[in-house]
Amino acid sequence: SRSLYETMSQDLNYNVMFSPRGVIMLAQTQHEIRGYKRTAHANALQGVKTEWIGPEKVKELCPIMNIDGPRYPVLGGLWQARGGTARHDAVAWGYARACSDMGMHVIQQCEVTAIRRDGGRVVGVDTTKGAIDCDKLGLVVAGHSGVMAQMAGFRLPIESVALQALVSEPIKPCMDVVVMANTVHGYMSQSDKGEMVIGGGTDGYNNYTQRGSFHHIEETVRALIETFPMIARLKMLRQWGGIVDVTGDRSPILSKTPVDGVFVNCGWGTGGFKAIPGSGWAMAELMAKGQSPLTDEFSMFRFREGKFIDESVAAGVAH
Repeated sequence: SRSLYETMSQDLNYNVMFSPRGVIMLAQTQHEIRGYKRTAHANALQGVKTEWIGPEKVKELCPIMNIDGPRYPVLGGLWQARGGTARHDAVAWGYARACSDMGMHVIQQCEVTAIRRDGGRVVGVDTTKGAIDCDKLGLVVAGHSGVMAQMAGFRLPIESVALQALVSEPIKPCMDVVVMANTVHGYMSQSDKGEMVIGGGTDGYNNYTQRGSFHHIEETVRALIETFPMIARLKMLRQWGGIVDVTGDRSPILSKTPVDGVFVNCGWGTGGFKAIPGSGWAMAELMAKGQSPLTDEFSMFRFREGKFIDESVAAGVAH
């Protein structure tokens, strides 16, 4: 929630910025119009305020946008006025400090090298800083979930791929909304330092590279230039890549595993940051009680049983 981020910001002397006019998800095909109107109605049923807006309103909210592109004209958009951006390091440190205050140990620069089992039950982990015994183990490691599962002796139905992003040189304020254009698979916003923050879809092949590549940046920027012609004249300041984990049905896994005492939370793809509060409650209850109604549908065994979750549209992008 907004108050949570603001509390973290004040506590850590960070500026957690929220875009004052929200997030717009552009509809550039008839299919997206139907999908976003459906999403607006579904959100209304849950008390989440989103609004379907026409191309004129989109242009009003983001004047630098070209809504009459020859290939992908802007036909409207799904606008969430309270949406925005959060400074991710402030959020991470806010959670870390709260955990520390509750008595949890946050051990940095500590790599897990092995997971120890006694028969079919977990008994501990070996790390670069020594061994830790445990009766329960939660694996919440995103792109490295498959690696950790292999250490524990089972396989996960996930793939790991790189996700890249870049920022331009800083310029004067010209955009106070976050815009996502899923047809061309790109998004853009402006940071409080003036940089245009640009990203796109995941790489087209499985990898753990954690770095940017020219061909992907070219593809993403080329797609956005039609909608935002001004970025053609900007210089790229820096780029980076991280690993995300995706499942076959593009929905997450919060589940028990074949190893007694090992629980896993993974498969969030590009949406893990946004899902932290809800998945945290669900994971905590699952590990504490061995069962949670919040996680029943997200078992890793649904892929073996054919109980897929047809909710790729829920993420706004099917990766």
